[in-house]
Parts: sequence; structure tokens; C-alpha cells
Amino acid sequence: MLSKKRQVKTGIVILLLLILAGVWVTFGKGIGNPVFGGESYENLRVFAEALSLVEKNYVDDIKTKDLVYGAIKGMLSELDPHTNFMSPESYKEMQVDTKGEFGGLGIQISMKDKKLVVIAPIEDTPAWDAGIKAGDYIFKIDNNPTKDLSLEDAVNKMRGLKGTKVMLTIVREGEKEPLEFTIIRDIIKIKSIKHKVIEGEIGYVRITQFQERTGEDLKKALDSLDEQKIKSLIIDLRNNPGGLLKVAIQVSEQFLKEGKLVVSVKGRNEEKEEYLSSATKARAEYPIVVLVNEGSASASEIVAGALQDWGRAVVLGTQTFGKGSVQTVFNLSDGSGMRLTTAKYYTPKGTSIQNTGITPDIIVKLIAGKDEVKSRFIRERDLKKHLKNDTVIEEEEKKIAPAEKEDGKDEDDKTIELPPADAGEGDDSQLQRAVDLLKSWKIFKGIIPSQTQAKAAPVNH
Repeated sequence: MLSKKRQVKTGIVILLLLILAGVWVTFGKGIGNPVFGGESYENLRVFAEALSLVEKNYVDDIKTKDLVYGAIKGMLSELDPHTNFMSPESYKEMQVDTKGEFGGLGIQISMKDKKLVVIAPIEDTPAWDAGIKAGDYIFKIDNNPTKDLSLEDAVNKMRGLKGTKVMLTIVREGEKEPLEFTIIRDIIKIKSIKHKVIEGEIGYVRITQFQERTGEDLKKALDSLDEQKIKSLIIDLRNNPGGLLKVAIQVSEQFLKEGKLVVSVKGRNEEKEEYLSSATKARAEYPIVVLVNEGSASASEIVAGALQDWGRAVVLGTQTFGKGSVQTVFNLSDGSGMRLTTAKYYTPKGTSIQNTGITPDIIVKLIAGKDEVKSRFIRERDLKKHLKNDTVIEEEEKKIAPAEKEDGKDEDDKTIELPPADAGEGDDSQLQRAVDLLKSWKIFKGIIPSQTQAKAAPVNH
């Protein structure tokens, strides 16, 4: 039986938990109104009782905040892989990340089977220069095993001041022994847009991720290319992990006429919310090829799907990652934050790409030089507790991205990589194929409708 003092404390904890549960403040939004049923209250009461017992009886002194944070993390871990809790420090870092500048290594990571796996190193960063590759398992950080380490804690360990060192122990397929990389941290200033002209008349734009400045930077890049009188364009979204939804819309609408549906989102109890292209500077409707691969995720898939559905671009490459969910970031009262999956998004045709990804119009596997690139990759469907696709049946989902087998291993056990940053067009089979398509556009443009001719009218919105 709890003491009277302990009972009072338990009641206070319950009250605080109720308040905490109701204070979900998104960027620029007000405080929500909490709604609690009898079952929710009873469950919180059980939690508060457990918390009180731990505080009273655990062998060592512990901080209540640590217990509460741990409980929140445990709660969110029961949901999908993109929902997580952020301490005040991590929350601040996340806000910095979206602005495109932070201190660290320059590496995109995720969790697979409770292991840290590299999605992709970011170009021109310490991790990229050191030779970290997509598909690497991070076994240790500074000789400390990463087993059971949360994604947040792993990020915190790899972040740090410019000039400081961190050692990563990597397990890589094909290597008999773990590899050790000592990497010097730097200020990671991610340039989300790179552009150039290929063969005198083909514009090339690479978008590495979708940050706050990406839409504006893309406009400047396209203006520069237009001044060079390009006649066609390649948009490279390979290994782009995504980013801000609003920026994906800003990027898409630069190639679509006003009033075209870019994407729609739908939460649990809401009708679809549609995002239409707004009036922008009209650009010449030159032919466009969008390059994608297994590392193209989220916002990248929104852009590729919008341009594909409206017949504005030919999508070339390999099946994309398949992340068709939208995350909303909520502020909590103590400065911490929570990234919560709140909706799924749908292409203009009303299709969800969750678990399936975008299927390119033209399938082209990457060949660097003379050899086909073969290494490890993961997709959304490989992540534990991923959301299901609600627009295709399970049998059809399996058909969309069939696993190929090589040497007794599934396609799901490989990653795809880009050629070295200094490789020429001839060393990149996907890019070269895009160039060849654009050079012969007059031959096949009759079977690829333009935006004005597109018959792919959106449905179910």
C-alpha cells in the first residue's frame, strides 16, 4: 500500500502526465485541447503507479525525468520507424538540420533489426571523404558498442564540435573484419542544389535533400541554366532522403502549371488535404528526365510522383525507397520534441507509394565504369513496424518491387551507390542513359505526353 505522501505524489504525476499529453504544439500552432476517456486515464494511473514504485524501491537514485523520457521513447517505439522522441538538445539540433547546417560527420542513418545502418553519406562531408558507404553497419562509436543504442543517442554521439574526432567501427558486406574510420567532425553545410550544363544544351540539377532554402536555391539554379539556353533538363534525386513537405511542393510547382495537384495527405480521421501548384514564373516546357534509385525517399518521391503522374517528366532509374508517410513535429513543454507520423501522402493519381516506392518509366540499373554496382540497400519495407500501403493489396505490393536473387541473397540485402563525385557522365550508366534519351527526344516525345497533353487526371481527391 502506498503511503499518503506517495499517493499524493502519484496523483500529481498523473496530473502532470495528463497535461503533458495535451500540450502538443506544432510549428507556429497553438496548444491543442486534450481529450481523455476513462480507459486512457486508467492506463496513465497504472503508469504513474509504476513510476512511483520505481522511485521508491529501485536500488539506485534515479531522475524522474530520465524515467519519463524513457517511457515516452518506449511508447513511440511501438509505432512506426519514423516516429521518435527528441530531448531538448536533439530537438534543437533537428531544427538546425532543416536549415542545412550542423556540426558532425555528414551521414544519414536508420535502424534495421536494432542495428545502426547507413542510408547514405552526404556528398562532400567528412563521412563521404572517409569512405563510409550506404549499407554499412555502425558496430561501434568511439569503441562503444551500438547494440541497443537508440537512433537519437547514436546521432548525439556522432555530432560534436568542429575539429574533434570520432571513430566508427564498421561492418561491411564482403569484408572479413570490421573496418575502423577515424573521422574529424566539421560544420556540415549541406548544399542541397548543384547544377551544370551537359553537352552544351542539357541542364543538370542535383537535389541532395529538401531543406528550407532548397526551393529558392532551385529557382536560382534554373534561372542560371535558362540563361545558358538549355533545351532539356535532368533532375537527379538519387540518394536524396527527403526533407520538408512544403519544399517538395515548392520544387514540384516550378515545373507544373498553376492549379495542378502536387500531392494530397490524409490522416486517420481527416479528409484528404490537397496541395496545388501556385502561380510561378512560367518556364519553358522542355523535356525533363528525373533520376531516382533505392535511396530516393519521402519528398524525393513526392516530386518524382507528381512530375510522373502529370506527364511532365520521364522517371528513370530503379525502384525508390517507398516512404509514403508524413511526420509532424510537436513541441513539448520542457523544450523536448516529438516527431509523429500523422498522415500518409498520395500522388496526383491518388496512389500511395508506402512500401512500394515509385516505379520508374524506364528501369536502368547503375553501372559505374564497366561494372554493375552491387552492394547493400534497405527500403521502407525492411524497417521494423513500417506502415502498410492502403491503395494496393498485399499480393500486388509484392509484385511492384520484386526481389531479385544473386548468390543466394535477396535484393533487399543490397544497396545502390552513386559513382564518385568526380566521375564523368560516361561513368554513370543512369545519367548517360538520361542524356541519350534527351538527345533523341524528338524520336520518342510522341509517346510521352507533355504537361498540356497529359491525360493522367488525378482521381480520388
